[in-house]
Amino acid sequence: MGRSSKDKRDIYYRLAKEEGWRARSAFKLLQLDHEFNLFPGVTRAVDLCAAPGSWSQVLSRKLRGREEEQGERVKIVAVDLQAMAPLPGVTQIQGDITKVSTAQEIIRHFEGQPADLVVCDGAPDVTGLHDVDEYIQAQLLLAVSALFFSIHPLVCGVRLTAIFRGKDVTLLYSQLKIFFTGVTCAKPRSSRNSSIEAFVVCQNYSPPEGYVPNMSNPLLDHSYDVDFNQLEGPNRVIVPFLACGDLSAFDSDRTYPLQLDAGKQYRYTPPTQPPIRPPYEQACHLRKNNLLSREDAPSSRPSQCGDEAQPQAESV
Repeated sequence: MGRSSKDKRDIYYRLAKEEGWRARSAFKLLQLDHEFNLFPGVTRAVDLCAAPGSWSQVLSRKLRGREEEQGERVKIVAVDLQAMAPLPGVTQIQGDITKVSTAQEIIRHFEGQPADLVVCDGAPDVTGLHDVDEYIQAQLLLAVSALFFSIHPLVCGVRLTAIFRGKDVTLLYSQLKIFFTGVTCAKPRSSRNSSIEAFVVCQNYSPPEGYVPNMSNPLLDHSYDVDFNQLEGPNRVIVPFLACGDLSAFDSDRTYPLQLDAGKQYRYTPPTQPPIRPPYEQACHLRKNNLLSREDAPSSRPSQCGDEAQPQAESV
């Protein structure tokens, strides 16, 4: 398959390159903002699990363009374990979101002020086992929650986090409702229908009275009753789910022709910003240099030398 193959199969991948976004995931945040109006009034934003930086790009373009209107300097902090190419107006922290030191560094950049918006498009390496993937993603979400509560001491703000929408999503919904008055599970058009990926939008941060943020106390524990999802009537929690976008938007699961507009010639566009040091870098290097080929196993055929009669020395 040529370089244009993925451009045919993934319209948002192609549009991301043409519009200068680092990844197709930028359209997810743009479509969620169109539905929930996330950005007005935001001057301090945090992007967790930010690499390669497409969501930080969206924040930079959307928020920094309103600095004059708001009369306040916009501060954007991006956090990831991996290195990320610089972005204008974005402060980068290469650190672990589960560490207290990371939360303290974010607070230092905001000079003690609360964050207005926290977004996270992080996800673990999936195994294909939905129950396992959902649980690991839930643990990541709770780590994000603990960090959010630590850097957000005031009653305001919005949080947007990627989740895997499975049978136990009601547990996460119930836990998040303790801290937010509005919790909605949404799926933008740019998120493939074949994926269980969704996004939880938490609005109006309102923690319980006397709550003290603590990053060492996860909400998800092993005492959760799995039979909760079998309850009916008022005892069962129904998680609000919203499909973002209208029917005129591109379908992320459909294949589109390369020439979308009549009279406009298709031209391949390289990625805006290749990864700096991706985890798969070594594997790509080995494959490119043909070092991943399997070595030929030693022959299992028995040596015929032992079967042949040894020549006898001639007697003199």
